[in-house]
Amino acid sequence: MGFLFQGDTTAAATGAPEGLRSYRDLPAFGLLQHAAEQVPDRAAVVYGDQVWNYRQLNRDTVRVAAMLQRLGVRPGDRVGLLLPNVPEYVIVANAIWRCGGIAIAISPLMVAEEIASLLAKTRCRLVVSLDMLSDTVTDSDVSLLLVSIRQHLPSLHQLGYLWARRTRTGSWTLPTTKRVHWFWDEVDATTTSWQPISIDPTNDPAYILPTGGTTGTPKAVTLSHTNLVANAWQQFQWTRRSFAKETMLAVLPFFHSYGMSATVMGGAATASTLILHHRFNTRQVIALVEQHQPTVFHTVPAMLVAMNERFRKVPPTVKRLKWVISGGASLEPSVASEFADHTGALVVEGYGLSEASPVTHVGHLFKEPRYGFIGLPLPETECRIVDSTDSTREVPAGETGELIVRGPQVMLGYWGDDRATRTAIHDGWLHTGDLAICDPDGYYRIAGRKKDLIITSGFNVYPSEVEDAIRQFSGVSDVAVVGVADDARGEIVKAFVVMDPSASWNEAALAGHCAEHLAKYKRPRLWHRCETDLPRNFLGKVLRRELRENENE
Repeated sequence: MGFLFQGDTTAAATGAPEGLRSYRDLPAFGLLQHAAEQVPDRAAVVYGDQVWNYRQLNRDTVRVAAMLQRLGVRPGDRVGLLLPNVPEYVIVANAIWRCGGIAIAISPLMVAEEIASLLAKTRCRLVVSLDMLSDTVTDSDVSLLLVSIRQHLPSLHQLGYLWARRTRTGSWTLPTTKRVHWFWDEVDATTTSWQPISIDPTNDPAYILPTGGTTGTPKAVTLSHTNLVANAWQQFQWTRRSFAKETMLAVLPFFHSYGMSATVMGGAATASTLILHHRFNTRQVIALVEQHQPTVFHTVPAMLVAMNERFRKVPPTVKRLKWVISGGASLEPSVASEFADHTGALVVEGYGLSEASPVTHVGHLFKEPRYGFIGLPLPETECRIVDSTDSTREVPAGETGELIVRGPQVMLGYWGDDRATRTAIHDGWLHTGDLAICDPDGYYRIAGRKKDLIITSGFNVYPSEVEDAIRQFSGVSDVAVVGVADDARGEIVKAFVVMDPSASWNEAALAGHCAEHLAKYKRPRLWHRCETDLPRNFLGKVLRRELRENENE
């Protein structure tokens, strides 16, 4: 017997649209279906000049599910999503779940070799891909359904898109072959109906996404239906159950766990209107803000930095922006406060990791912001701070230790890697690999990565503490601190410093500054002036690993 969610009958009886009261026993597609039942005529997705209301979006999901079943997708089958932020990502993900399939998030930033490895690891044989990226799926046994964004672009941009696609694929047109078909053509050719299937939300996998894992080596996080729904429900609760009221700027990549949870799933849980854009472009995103006046903006620090730079030159017209929630990397208080000054929004920081679907902490949305803190645990999320060398021992309040979490959003495990799963999860507790501190008010602050901890002469040095001190020195634009092997002390502290263009380099002055602000064992013994920016991932997080590897070469 198939699971077919019918929505909240109490809310329907009263006539007032209402969000879900519980996440339990709900398949991942149930959030969208619930919103379609409660507020069918409310705008769900805005992309370019096109608008889908919740009824249309859910109906397209059912049509696509029927198409996938016609093509042979069965419960447990893996289907890849190689797409930017386009409506098809939302539609296809929900359609895969209606078939009992497992959606695989494939980053458009991946190269062909990385994609081939992921598809082989998960035995995926069908990928829904942006036409521009189809050349990166090289396995002849993998079928492709192509989506294009050309028709959504202005006329001049359409010509540029065609030229770029030809440059990548070698062809002006992408004809249908035995292996390659156009997505919407296949949907239109489907005359059969979607057949409901049985889903066990707690135990059935719904989403696979590649990650470095808590240990840094490539893995594939596997999330259940309940993981996805629970994390969206937790964020919905955090808004004090704001339902069918918000407009959400959706520019965080959907292929990233934060974008999927906060906007795709969280958007459905709150019945928000999603304003989509396929990639972050500072001026275009600001134009969307001014045109659509969103109330919620999930973001990463790099986006806020870029927008602040533009706002200094051209003050924005922002009238309704209420909550700006930053994650993915540490948010500098100065960046947060400046963005708040420009927009009038409350800017808070959140925290999570892919293994937790990913959100575990968020700043309070109804109190003054506390910059530098990741906030409080979400509902039904348990947290402990334990000794980084003995996870059975909790550290005293106010001391630094490894953050471990437990809750309904904690993953099923790593795909095909039971050993790594057992390393990451003990008795339901997910070991994050992040070092944290909890203050007397229950607010958490990240001190750094456990693997980034520097141990010099037996003393623990937390990179973030040293970096915060160095940033106070006039002329410092950016800084990262790593540990370097040393025969006498085990490790010593090395600082990589980026100076403002107009600032001069004075190592002695920097060392003197640190002598005033840091204990002797915490002070850098080695300094390196960087002529270029620090290495970062696409979310803006500093890649200390690369700095360490370059140092050891």
